[in-house]
Amino acid sequence: MSENEFPQSPNIDTDAPVERRRRTGGRGADRSRKGAGSSKYLHLVNTIAKSTVLTEEALEAIHEASLTILEEIGMDVILPEARQRMKAAGADVTAGTDRVRFDRGLIMDMISSVPSGFTMHARNPIRNVQIGGNNLVFAQIASAPFVADREGGRRAGNQEDYRKLVKLAQSYDIIHTTGGYPVEPIDIHASVRHLDCLSDMVKLTDKVFHCYSLGQQRNIDALEIARIGRGITAEQMEREPSLFTIINTSSPLRLDGPMLQGIIEMSSRNQVVVVTPFTLAGAMAPVTIAGAVVQQNAEALAGIAFTQMVRRGAPVMYGGFTSNVDMKTGAPAFGTPEYMKAVIAGGQLARRYGIPYRTSNTNASNTLDAQAAYESALSLWALTQGGGNFIMHSAGWSEGGLTASFEKFILDVDMLQMVAEFLTPLDVSEDALGLDAVRDVGPGGHYFGTAHTLSRYETAFYSPILSDWRNFETWTEAGRPTTYDHANRVFKEKLNEYEKPPLDPAVEEELDAFVARRKAEGGVPTDF
Repeated sequence: MSENEFPQSPNIDTDAPVERRRRTGGRGADRSRKGAGSSKYLHLVNTIAKSTVLTEEALEAIHEASLTILEEIGMDVILPEARQRMKAAGADVTAGTDRVRFDRGLIMDMISSVPSGFTMHARNPIRNVQIGGNNLVFAQIASAPFVADREGGRRAGNQEDYRKLVKLAQSYDIIHTTGGYPVEPIDIHASVRHLDCLSDMVKLTDKVFHCYSLGQQRNIDALEIARIGRGITAEQMEREPSLFTIINTSSPLRLDGPMLQGIIEMSSRNQVVVVTPFTLAGAMAPVTIAGAVVQQNAEALAGIAFTQMVRRGAPVMYGGFTSNVDMKTGAPAFGTPEYMKAVIAGGQLARRYGIPYRTSNTNASNTLDAQAAYESALSLWALTQGGGNFIMHSAGWSEGGLTASFEKFILDVDMLQMVAEFLTPLDVSEDALGLDAVRDVGPGGHYFGTAHTLSRYETAFYSPILSDWRNFETWTEAGRPTTYDHANRVFKEKLNEYEKPPLDPAVEEELDAFVARRKAEGGVPTDF
């Protein structure tokens, strides 16, 4: 079976057991459930009809304008080896400069070999994730320089908090993969940081993880750590993509050296590349959303085409990250109506090309407040309706991505599970239609005591992690706790419950030996 013929994940498992809170002793009285991590969330499929913001004519106009940019203006490609590969493939490389122009026929030929779907393999096979089609995969926040919780406030990233966030990602099945480092642990020297962080990914989780494309050696080390973690040969790993990297263009219209080197190292070994322009309308892209999406599309197509120049059929995703800026301050804005339009337009483009679509759950709030919730909710609405397949920064993103928030992680997990429940196909079986229950109750009765209700009441509805449904008097007697209070308590409880996933001692020994050897060799040279 070719990668273009990958099997779809089954529909969400609506029969998996999940504990529900009994509404006794006041609404919301028992908040100690363990059902939040139910295995029903392992594999999600989004079968709802996708929304559109572009007519077919508008979609083609953006497509053609993007190809015109690549043909007439081109991209600056800041790596000689990449320019050589592009020239060999038929691109127009201007001698003595970084500028490369791409014939539209070349671009379309290259993207025609991109797999429409593929599997990312985890060290625990039940954590494998299907990418493409109607599959929906959520990844934890990545790359925040700061971390925050209520007690400790906002602080620089560090290894202790890094490990806590990785443990939380392992603790909830709705988080299907880690992203990058959920927070950058700057107390580990940059020369060896990737060795400690990726080793922790293997030991603390059994999920697919990410490597940063910040130089050839970091990619090579990450590939070896992923291989060791799965306990497989390099040949098997080449058949089974097990690692992904995010490749950001340097908007406008540039691909820098480390990103291009990352594509070469990853695509040549059949690992997953996610090409994602960061096009903020009014800053690094035209101020109009249409213009920003045109530029996003041009940059994404150039990067995706290069993956196929490196290796035909290499797995790659189309990434969209177009939003706008606050024109009063220049600060990035997220979860806006403009972001929603760009997300849905990006989904239309990705489907046009038959390429899996990456997008993000975003907000720009500085704390856990209404803004954090509604901007994230609007982001989730857009990416669900827009057909997102792989969702970066799904849980924990705060302050426009500058801060990884423990409390926001829990809020996001709750919202992601609500999305999953919404996507669960509606049961319209004869039993679910409930005609016998209606006959039993008749006019003017109630359904609390019917057999139909009693056999279902524990699993009938989604039971939120954070919503407090107690009446006003009971809530007041409890001290008027807020969502922030509940989220603060829940993340601590979850960390206390964390269990390290099993790891073959031989694998751990090999991993430790590799990390120790690479550290002894000095890791990766740095400029600081």
